[in-house]
Amino acid sequence: MGNAEAKPSITDLGDRRDDSPVNQFRRAIYGVPVTLTVSVGHRRLSVQEVLDLTPDSVIALDSRIEDPVSLMVDDKLIARGELVETDDGGIAVKITEIAEEADASEG
Repeated sequence: MGNAEAKPSITDLGDRRDDSPVNQFRRAIYGVPVTLTVSVGHRRLSVQEVLDLTPDSVIALDSRIEDPVSLMVDDKLIARGELVETDDGGIAVKITEIAEEADASEG
């Protein structure tokens, strides 16, 4: 499990000072925006059921409100979390687990 508040190691700081082309490329892509998708559940519908949807339709999902949610980048699971309410009444995700596949791809 990863820790979002972990301090950089001496090796990480050394990599930042490295002016090699590979490291310059790595630093350049850190600012590229990606879309984070939070998946709260799924439901398979027939085409007819989709066409029958109206503004008052309610679609039951395969999960419960207290179940963990999945955080995905480009359809790749990167973390899991729980839905929380923000101070202004919005919703947010509190990270509870970093996906093992995401940890393995960092090397």
